[in-house]
Amino acid sequence: MIFIWIAFLLATVSGLPGLFASRRANWPQIVSCALMCLTALTGLAGVIFIFIFGSQQSVICPSPIIGANFTMKLDPLAAFFLVPVFLIGASGAIYDLGYWRPARHTRSGPWLRLFYGILIAAMGLIVTAGDGITFLFGWELMGLSAFGAISVEHQRWKVRQAGWLFLVASHISMMVLIAMFLLFHQAAGSFALNPLSSAALHPRLSTAIFVLALIGFGIKAGVMPFHFWLPDAHAGAPSHVSAILSGVLLKMGVYGLIRVLMLLPAPPASWGVLILILGAINAVFGVAFALGQHEIKRLLAYHSIENIGIILMALGLAILGIAAKHPDWFILGMAACLLHVWNHALFKSLLFYSAGAVISKTHTGLIDRLGGLGKTMPYTAGAFLLGALAICGLPPLNGFISEWLLYMGLFRTAGPGQPAFYAAAALAAPALGLAGTLAVACFVKAYGTIFLGLPRAQDPESRLAPGPGDPARSMLIPMGILALTCVAIGLFPAAALLVVARAISPINHYGAIAALNQYVSVSALGVMTLVLALSLVAGWLVGEWLKNRAVKRRVGTWDCGYAKPSSRMQYTATSLADGLVGLLGWLLRPHKSSQRPRGAFPAPARFSSHVDEVVLDRVLVPLWVFAKNKLSVLKTFQQGSLQMYLLYILLALLILLLTLSPWGELPQWLLAH
Repeated sequence: MIFIWIAFLLATVSGLPGLFASRRANWPQIVSCALMCLTALTGLAGVIFIFIFGSQQSVICPSPIIGANFTMKLDPLAAFFLVPVFLIGASGAIYDLGYWRPARHTRSGPWLRLFYGILIAAMGLIVTAGDGITFLFGWELMGLSAFGAISVEHQRWKVRQAGWLFLVASHISMMVLIAMFLLFHQAAGSFALNPLSSAALHPRLSTAIFVLALIGFGIKAGVMPFHFWLPDAHAGAPSHVSAILSGVLLKMGVYGLIRVLMLLPAPPASWGVLILILGAINAVFGVAFALGQHEIKRLLAYHSIENIGIILMALGLAILGIAAKHPDWFILGMAACLLHVWNHALFKSLLFYSAGAVISKTHTGLIDRLGGLGKTMPYTAGAFLLGALAICGLPPLNGFISEWLLYMGLFRTAGPGQPAFYAAAALAAPALGLAGTLAVACFVKAYGTIFLGLPRAQDPESRLAPGPGDPARSMLIPMGILALTCVAIGLFPAAALLVVARAISPINHYGAIAALNQYVSVSALGVMTLVLALSLVAGWLVGEWLKNRAVKRRVGTWDCGYAKPSSRMQYTATSLADGLVGLLGWLLRPHKSSQRPRGAFPAPARFSSHVDEVVLDRVLVPLWVFAKNKLSVLKTFQQGSLQMYLLYILLALLILLLTLSPWGELPQWLLAH
């Protein structure tokens, strides 16, 4: 716990030097990065201690709030979620050295590093909170610091909009969680996060706590339909902040939901079915909306919704395992859930770092304006390709391992005597497969358009040329670390699952997770991925050898009769995905505009497609405009007159006094007199 406290303190003060130094000086940024790296080393030292000894530590500090104390508790489950907090936090600080240089960001740089450090400390405080008061304090601090980090470029209208949307969503989540913890206090008699007994908790109260937890944590996790803040926030924030939002902050919602569920006694099967179906919807709808995006960071944002759906599907399977008393469902579900928390943090941060490198060089995130960057940015292209393969769940990378465990668990629910469970799995397993297939199509579109083909700089509509090369080493180093971690978990899953075993131990109802080997051979899975990786490397080496021995061609191929193809002859992201977007038109409802070529010598043709955000643009904004128009009559009461405002206060006091009158006794008093 001492190591964790030191880590939180270092993260909190990491951004302070920049506020008291020259805005163009480089040393505050270097000091901030060094403090964040020390934060990671110190925090991970405490985490490793918990994993090795499997102990649990707690510290209680008095607070000025009557009847409540600040409690910090560190157990293996909390330590598991601290790993991405510290790892992604440190990698983002290193990435910041080349991405957000003080000379180019004199005004926003110091504030960004201040909010970034506080955000890391706040998320760590949430994970280690031992009571509801401490948890809510960390939750609010996380929301405010993330709002500051998102809004550092507040001179841009889209960034301001993204920041306000996030702040509104954070406040709604906070209010819902306050209500949830008040109900929890009513049942437990205190705010301490200790397991509740079934005797002390009425089923209706338990259901109310579950519903509030699902809404409150679902808003911050970006679960549909509470995801309205997520695409704009991920697209508007700096790329390393986007990585923290997607890779770590969303997982705080997952952590809170897991922690509350494991404090409630005997969750019914309906909870598991609801979470499982909700996860399936998020997985499919998230990747479907990603297909319709034309900005790289918005595309990655919708893939965050997809992967949160995968995590929810695994969690729902685990809840079903508890309700149906099937240890294999619980163990496979929780293992897939927790491992995918790590995996998504790694490969999604890698993808956001790669996208940030592209944006920093080309000054645009619009996919249709990019092309041929694989030749000028080979390391960035390789990192993005590896992250894309991992997020699609393809072997031999880490995303495959967690999705394989989930498939194994879903297949085990099919059996006699379990019609409801089988029906839920019958929906979830194909949904997981469909989401993976659409993810492959989406990243074929993104990678092929951005990194393959010819540069689009010669197009009349494009004023941007591809960058001269890969970004600075400070941006490539964290990308390389995350890429190696994705490969390591994919090739050696047994080591990662050993850590998962420690994390599940506080909530495991069925003994040691070493029993995982009874249901799926972890060692055989590792051997399979290793053999596949070696086969891929051998195939690549053979291909290179054959290419070097082949006779060099001196003429081009037939290429449909074109002697010299140009960038205007290759697919754009819009045209490449148009078929699938049209197939999913019932959901996406794209807005298309086109100018077709006509005649023997046609004018330049145009085609564009835009997909609205389903909740924000189609529900919330129209509802807000309607309410604003209908309630405009209330402006007549806003006179700007002090006398009128005093009259309003007097009327309000009279109404409140009247509510205290014993109106129920008035008929008897009238009859008596």
